[in-house]
Amino acid sequence: MRQIVDGNGACAKAAYLFSEFASIYPITPSSPMANNIDVLAGANTKNLYNDTVKVKEMESEAGAAGAMHGALLTGTLATTFTASQGLLLMIPNMYKIAGEGLPGVIHCASRTIATHALSIFGDHSDIYAVRQTGFCMLASSNVEEAYHMSSIAHLSAIKGSLPFIHFFDGFRTSHELNVIEELDRQDLLNLIDQDALKKFKDRSLNLGKEVQYGLSETEDVYFQSVEARSNDYEHMPDIVMSYMGKINKLAGTDYKPFNYYGDPEAENIIIAMGSITDTIKQVVNKETKHGMKIGVIEVHLYRPFSTRYLESVLPETVKRIAVLDRTKEAGSVGEPLYLDVIGALKDKNIEIVGGRFGLSSKNTTPSDIFGVYSMLMSTPKNNFTIGIQDDVMHTSIKAKSNYQIDLHDQEIKIYGYGSDGMVSASKDIMHIMGEKKYVQGYFEYDSKKSGGVTVSHLRLSDSKINAPYYVMNANIIVVTKDEYFNLYHCLDNIKENGTLLINTNDTAKCLSKICKEDLDIIKNKHLKVLTIDAESIASKNNIKGKISKIMETIILNLLGLDNVLDILNNSIYKSFITKGEDIVTNNQNAIKEALDNVSTLTIIDNNSMRKVPKTVIEKMNARVGNDIKVSEIVPYKNGMFEGDLTRLEKRNVSTLVPHWHPENCIQCGMCSIVCPHAVIRPFLVHDEGPTAIGAPTYNYVISISERDCLGCGLCADICPGKMGKKALTMEEPTYENEIRTNELFNEYSNPEVFNKFSIKGSQLERPRLEFSGACAGCGETAYTKLLTQLYGDELVIANATGCSSIYGGSAPSTPYSIPWANSLFEDNAEFAYGMHMSFKTKRDRLKTLLQESIDKFNDDTKVLVNELLKNYDNHQITKDIYLKLKDVDLGNEINSLKDYIETRTVVALGGDGWAYDIGFNGIDHVLSSNENIKVMVLDTEVYSNTGGQMSKSSHMGQVAEFAGTGKSGYKKDLFRIATSYPNTYVASICLGGNMMQAITSMKEAFEHEGPAIIICYAPCIEHGIKGGMGCSIKEEKLAVETGYSLLMRYNPKDEKLTLDSKEPNFDKYDEFLSNEVRYHSLKLKNKDAADELLSLNKDAAIKRYNYYKNIIKKQDE
Repeated sequence: MRQIVDGNGACAKAAYLFSEFASIYPITPSSPMANNIDVLAGANTKNLYNDTVKVKEMESEAGAAGAMHGALLTGTLATTFTASQGLLLMIPNMYKIAGEGLPGVIHCASRTIATHALSIFGDHSDIYAVRQTGFCMLASSNVEEAYHMSSIAHLSAIKGSLPFIHFFDGFRTSHELNVIEELDRQDLLNLIDQDALKKFKDRSLNLGKEVQYGLSETEDVYFQSVEARSNDYEHMPDIVMSYMGKINKLAGTDYKPFNYYGDPEAENIIIAMGSITDTIKQVVNKETKHGMKIGVIEVHLYRPFSTRYLESVLPETVKRIAVLDRTKEAGSVGEPLYLDVIGALKDKNIEIVGGRFGLSSKNTTPSDIFGVYSMLMSTPKNNFTIGIQDDVMHTSIKAKSNYQIDLHDQEIKIYGYGSDGMVSASKDIMHIMGEKKYVQGYFEYDSKKSGGVTVSHLRLSDSKINAPYYVMNANIIVVTKDEYFNLYHCLDNIKENGTLLINTNDTAKCLSKICKEDLDIIKNKHLKVLTIDAESIASKNNIKGKISKIMETIILNLLGLDNVLDILNNSIYKSFITKGEDIVTNNQNAIKEALDNVSTLTIIDNNSMRKVPKTVIEKMNARVGNDIKVSEIVPYKNGMFEGDLTRLEKRNVSTLVPHWHPENCIQCGMCSIVCPHAVIRPFLVHDEGPTAIGAPTYNYVISISERDCLGCGLCADICPGKMGKKALTMEEPTYENEIRTNELFNEYSNPEVFNKFSIKGSQLERPRLEFSGACAGCGETAYTKLLTQLYGDELVIANATGCSSIYGGSAPSTPYSIPWANSLFEDNAEFAYGMHMSFKTKRDRLKTLLQESIDKFNDDTKVLVNELLKNYDNHQITKDIYLKLKDVDLGNEINSLKDYIETRTVVALGGDGWAYDIGFNGIDHVLSSNENIKVMVLDTEVYSNTGGQMSKSSHMGQVAEFAGTGKSGYKKDLFRIATSYPNTYVASICLGGNMMQAITSMKEAFEHEGPAIIICYAPCIEHGIKGGMGCSIKEEKLAVETGYSLLMRYNPKDEKLTLDSKEPNFDKYDEFLSNEVRYHSLKLKNKDAADELLSLNKDAAIKRYNYYKNIIKKQDE
């Protein structure tokens, strides 16, 4: 059966059939595989053994591997899915599974390992890092192969009694949409070696068997045991080849451990594995027709590496080989595949060179590959690179300019805006057009959460498409934000006589944004330019900002699809019915207006020029980072970037921004405190605005950075106004006060008039987190921003990987103007602990030296040092003294430690996936340490960064990835657990529920001499709040009113629990749940399950409230 799926989906289809148990944990880009398994299990889909796969989410990848190991040892066929750091966390168990000869399979969407920086994109650094574990390793090059090789891995593991890693390129293959033909279930069942399966089951650990596994061995037998397993690996290539042959018969393919493609008498070949081999094949196809004697060997079976199978496909005529590795092994004489090939062919008279490509999904084009062949045929160069300009080590091979492969296809390139739905629309286009055509879809993302740039690369053809590189010759280019013409080169790859479709609400302004360079392309290539005001149509139909279906309608019409509206009406119903009938109806009404509102744009000359980016930062922001030379990046090679660079971006992406009406303003500061991106701020000045209430010698102004605003509307929503009139309304930006706003934001400091530990006073403090890449309306950033306003220069932040680290530090977007660092996901509490102990060590040494040397100082210095020693942990005093002692000579060693005079507080920051699951062990240690470290948990109740999987913070009945039928377990009570440590301050806060309680909690946490943890309830776009994230503060308020979220503080100082929440109105609890898709969708999917689980959810909330209420009652007795 023909299916349009991505690589993750293709792999999961096969993996499900061969598995009995799947232990899962989310990590990008492999999470969809695990979710697909969970969805299949939730639908009671049967595997090949006529059973439903048991699926369990674990607390970490280490846990997933441990559970897999336990299941295998006790006779259950088990699998898991992972990537990058997740795969590394599995290493200890991988050695055990391989050593015990257990037939498990790990499916890996290969991804870059974090070194100087995190990258979620694809290369082979992770799978190469585990090549010594004893796992067999099987590579897929494209979506179809991901389906077939998944089956081969499972079949071979069972027959050969060895575990497998089946891997394919993260994002490039994992997220690429393409066409596969599903194999018959019975045919696959017939391939299982039942004798080998029985043998595996029979040797399992079970009752009645007097056996032990995992003993300790010493030098007398350990070595021999390792060598005794060698024979298993010797047989494995033949087993794999046998199953490849059987799959070949079923699928019409020609898989081998190594596949050769090219001229049978080739003299110059490339050896590679992964998606790059399809690009190489295209170049081979083209150039062999012109007489070039070239070819490629595609590696499928990487471990065991079979010299015999490699030699069997190697043309005898080969003189030179270039081995391409998608990794960099620092300090080695070459990369792993290159070294394997060198070892395998050492007795051949062949010149072999190695090179690197495609790290972190770097786009590798046919012109790059042609450059490799040209190098081989002229002067072979070892240790080369392609796709970059290395002007430091001079490793680069020059690509041939304007080199094209004619794919005989239609190509579409769509520039979207994160969260506008255009990626989903692009996928829907592929599914619709894929019913009659072959399709390929790949999707580029930048470092922002929602609100960033997305680029969809779509291809349609009458024949199969395997072109794993960006669209290079687009028939249609779609630009959903006219501002993009000011910022990016959107038209570089458009075809002669192509079509440009622009979403704009003002054609005159749109024309002014199209620079002369793009106008020349439009004229010289005779482009047809169409416009649509999709934003207005969306707003009119109550789906503000959701333009995807409107744009999809027009694109499908441009592609010549008949009955567009009928097809999309069905698509809309299927996509949105679980979100509510109103969403379905609104989208269906919107698309009716789409085709009638498309206009042809008449081009007018415009001599404006797009700014030419010069610095590394400017180039990255302009999306021309691929042009950056290695020499330019040398200053950043260790991953350190200057902070506060987001203030330079000025993305200008919102069509609606707040406008201030001073006559209606009560100067409360609430608009500023809720703003997720710090774009609206109050100032006390002398030259403008009404008199400041409470400070009559000043005037009060609200200043708004319109170009940084994402238009969520939280500020206008929270504004109390006067006499029923708002002080803030959402209107089109004017930029009239831009110069003054930039002066106030960047150069002005408010006078210290009000208590900063108040709503109004706190918002007069400069935020040290501004203009981040977080989603519009994000529920997390307001907490962190508030913390920086209260404690600014005192803070050092250790940020767990997750949403907060991605919007908090994705090059070149650095929104913090205080010290900030990210290590990993699982180790953040320990990372923060190490920072704290480092600072403590330095400051303790400094204190000792000052005490020993005080008599050597002059009188003035002695006074300052004595003051310092008396107030050694007071930040403001130590800061003031540091400034006074900065230029005073205190002796060499003390001078070297002067930067540690000022006390600082380390904050471990992260989400609930970190705090409740993978990092809980570290948090437990920190809270028990009695050290003065603070922990802030941004609790969205899902893994927000990896796609919305459930965590232990998720509630009963919550629908999320990995819990498609509603979570069946209770939410972990982290507050209750944390209070078990006598000297830990614990707070639970919700900004929309009580802003002053949040401020008080932060103040008390920092005043406490010891560990503190603050748990912040944070709405997320994954919750599906009705009305959107612009209603998230209202939703927070409702969460507290109904007892869903409790406001509490436990202060060890007086051993007292304070319940700040008012008596909840549990009668409104169902209203809260119904207001969010994560709960409401369960009612639409399965009303009986919803009634049961959501009732238990409410009961748990009542019991939790009563539990804490009873504690307080006992305190007061």
